[in-house]
Amino acid sequence: MLAKLGPLDADRIADLRPYLESVPDPRARRGRWYSLTAILLVCAWAVIGGAKSIDEIAEAGERASIALLTALGIRRHLLGWRRSPKPVTIGRVLQALDGDALDQALGAYLTDRHRKAASAGPPAAPLRRVIAVDGKALKGSARLDAPRRHLLSAVTHAPVATLAQVEVGAKTNETRHFKPLLAPLDLADTVVTFDALHSVKANITWLVETKKAHYIAVIQTNQPTAYAQLNALPWTSIKVQHTASHTAHGRRESRSIKTCSIAGNLGGIAFPHAALAIRVHRRRKPAGKPESRESVYAVTSLDSHQAGPADLAAAIRGHWGIENSSHHIRDVTFAEDASTVHAGNAPRAMASFRNLAIGTLKLLGADNVAKTTRAIHHEPEHALTILGITNNPRT
Repeated sequence: MLAKLGPLDADRIADLRPYLESVPDPRARRGRWYSLTAILLVCAWAVIGGAKSIDEIAEAGERASIALLTALGIRRHLLGWRRSPKPVTIGRVLQALDGDALDQALGAYLTDRHRKAASAGPPAAPLRRVIAVDGKALKGSARLDAPRRHLLSAVTHAPVATLAQVEVGAKTNETRHFKPLLAPLDLADTVVTFDALHSVKANITWLVETKKAHYIAVIQTNQPTAYAQLNALPWTSIKVQHTASHTAHGRRESRSIKTCSIAGNLGGIAFPHAALAIRVHRRRKPAGKPESRESVYAVTSLDSHQAGPADLAAAIRGHWGIENSSHHIRDVTFAEDASTVHAGNAPRAMASFRNLAIGTLKLLGADNVAKTTRAIHHEPEHALTILGITNNPRT
């Protein structure tokens, strides 16, 4: 699994430390022993090795060699020994940490890595960079006197990397955090995908006119006028322009897509900057069960000469795939929903380190994050190289 990551040369990795140094230290100056960068590096290094909780992060530090601790920035005691921070130290730091600053630092790191990976890829990309805006609840963070935490993220489609993340408090607050989430990102000529919850006209206008980005928005009955106009288009007289099917997980699925120019139809659609109407028809046949059919409508600011039906289908499919390529990994591989961390900003910080691990490994070409983290667990020095850190104390 480690061999699949390929050569970890200077063009494919970057040092994480300069990014973490921008995070402000919430502790008083008196009594500090570990630097904040060292504690955050221990967390990032341990999570890439499969650590699921604060206790497992501390246990990974206890197993680390002196050379590893030196590379992570752990101070040497006057007697010569180095000890990794205890769980209570890590927990207190993560609770008091500025969650926005940490997400900005890790998001900047993954953004730079994603840009580097895109420039090193094939010159002819099928579509512009595509970013999905999607939310996720941290189920284990709920308490009797406090609801579960809810995070909103901006995640690239392929390869998957979380470029930005904010805490929204509840799912109903996602729409008002749409602009603060995307404001720091360079979205010029980027395609942003989102579900019907974020199909708010004010946000779409800001995205196109201010950020110079394109969008693909799913339209449901929460936009009654636009939905009725899309449903009234002559879809039966339009030929299917692209189809795709596959069989997996005990079911057979097929998808067909039709597009229709809406600039002149019915005076346009009641949605800002809409250039194409899209209808995706999905058929799903689970083994031993009857077939189900569903039609989904969407609009996009992309014109027909900017993206073909196959490109649009891939972008819409990629948005739904974020659940499997990011959220599912966080829940199954890193046991995020089972995590009982709930105090302060610790739940959000742990989610940020999981995003860092998934994004870094995906950008290096890991096709199975679970197996890769298990391999790194047995060779912890490899995580240092992935994070761009040398374990040579003299360097």
